[in-house]
Amino acid sequence: MKKTFTVFVLMASLSMFSILFAGEIYVSPRGNDKNAGTKEAPYLTLNHALKQAREWRRLNAPEVAGGISIRLEDGIYVQSTPLFIRPEDSGRPDSPTLISAVENAHPLISGGVAVTGWKRGSEDLRIARELRSKVWVAKAPLVGNRMVETRQMWVNGNKARRASQFPDGMMERMIDFNPEEQTITIPTHQIEKLQNAGQLEMIVHQRWAIAILRVKSIDVRGEQSVVCFHQPESHLEFAHPWPQPVIGEEKGNSSFCLTNALELLDQPGEWFQEYPSGTIYYYPRSGEDMETAEVIIPVLETLMIADGTLERPIRHIHLEGITFAHTSWMRPSYQGHVTLQGGFPLLDAYKLHEPGLPEKAELENQAWITRPETAIRVRGAEYFTFNRCTFQHLASTGLDYEWAVSSSGVENCVFSDVGGTGILVGAFPDGGFETHVPFIPLDQRDLCTDITIKNNLITDVTNEDWGCVGIGAGYVSGIDISHNEVCHLNYSGICVGWGWTSLQSGMKNNRIEANYVHHFARRLYDAGGLYTLSSQPGSVMRNNRIEHLEEAPYATNDRAFYIYLDEATDGYTIENNWCPAERFDSNRPGNRNVWRKNGPQVADEIKNSAGRMK
Repeated sequence: MKKTFTVFVLMASLSMFSILFAGEIYVSPRGNDKNAGTKEAPYLTLNHALKQAREWRRLNAPEVAGGISIRLEDGIYVQSTPLFIRPEDSGRPDSPTLISAVENAHPLISGGVAVTGWKRGSEDLRIARELRSKVWVAKAPLVGNRMVETRQMWVNGNKARRASQFPDGMMERMIDFNPEEQTITIPTHQIEKLQNAGQLEMIVHQRWAIAILRVKSIDVRGEQSVVCFHQPESHLEFAHPWPQPVIGEEKGNSSFCLTNALELLDQPGEWFQEYPSGTIYYYPRSGEDMETAEVIIPVLETLMIADGTLERPIRHIHLEGITFAHTSWMRPSYQGHVTLQGGFPLLDAYKLHEPGLPEKAELENQAWITRPETAIRVRGAEYFTFNRCTFQHLASTGLDYEWAVSSSGVENCVFSDVGGTGILVGAFPDGGFETHVPFIPLDQRDLCTDITIKNNLITDVTNEDWGCVGIGAGYVSGIDISHNEVCHLNYSGICVGWGWTSLQSGMKNNRIEANYVHHFARRLYDAGGLYTLSSQPGSVMRNNRIEHLEEAPYATNDRAFYIYLDEATDGYTIENNWCPAERFDSNRPGNRNVWRKNGPQVADEIKNSAGRMK
């Protein structure tokens, strides 16, 4: 932990004594990349500033002594491509690189573009007659000579909702789920007008995850309709055994909602983009003036990539006081979206006819996954930190320490309006690695180690893929998740571990302490405010406050808990965690977990100290 502490002492020093930096580079939305990069003549782009700093380091220029400070002035920095940070950008302990806002500035790095030219009214007959005068219409902008296709839109900073069958939060129970025919049977009422909707999608509620399926056809058979879907998601949805929708469960059948059709545009705040014309239709909320409104749609899925290697990691880069916003997530439009857990899309999955792997005799399913898209991706790095940054209006993962990151961290940041997981850390073996096979790296540097996630607010995440989480950590060692507030989530709050295995994989000494998790499991169950998987010797879960476990209206069972030790969790000390009731569960845990004093009897002093330190 000493190394992690040193990271944030260094960050504090950078903030307090930035005047000591030998090399300063200024960037402004009103600048010019032909300028000198000084305060009086700033550059226009952060890319150019990074190149200047890289050249100073390559030449060992005098500006390198004491460190380099790239200062961003107030304004919006629109990215046409992701920022690329590489090993050549690395600083040193005595000469770090700080990328930060100038005093009292609020720079925003955006992957979005404005939609302008709105006109009131539509003559499209697919819109109800009484609504045609209320709907506004605009053409999607062109970027690189191509029309921007999008699944996200923000109006005056508020996320608009894609046109849907029901108001937000409502679904309907399906009638049948047929894996052999690859069909879902639903009630016919309300869908007669959707038979010719060419871009229609179905959101399927399935225990601890959702699926987003592109509708291929609807066969109306009286009061029931049979729905077929496009490939590849149809095969994945009906072949993978966990999780699948259920029929006749203790609290009813699984649920669904149809979305993304102009015929469904009937509520203020809803929108629809027609393909291939690119026309965008929007039904304004009360008080929105579309002649003056700021409407943003995203172009980029990723805003920044920091890409190092084990041999040449990126070192000593610190970002402070910057807002990252407006990223896209297009996977469901191109190939649907069927996940295993935690928002990880399936590449392939099926049930074994005869259960068993050498490592796990009772295993009945196989699954290969890929990693979700992310706004900020960091790989192969040491001492790569974020402080006082904001991550907002993002469509998939906010920040991902993906692989071989050590002695790094995220502190005093805000994650809000994120479609997927707020912060993702560590290995979740993907591609050709079957996800239930224990991941035991030959080189322990492949793991993310000594990562600190501290004093952050993570709220209103998981708002597109409900099965994502607030903070998700896979194969990690020495992670410190403490004093965060994690709230308003559709599934679990803080999740640590992966692999469903009792074998030793390098996961160890993980710490989940003094966090405040509340208003979680709003839509999905089989959830935990604090959730763990697999053996993690030397780990602790203590002094947390967990409350407001929601009554998910379409859950098919009651499996949601304040603390949930899922399969093979072992090596944890769980103590002094406050929650209003002893609603805990374990799924085949190991025998080295220690429980001490958890529930409503925990002292108020511990309860009231959990969460962000303000």
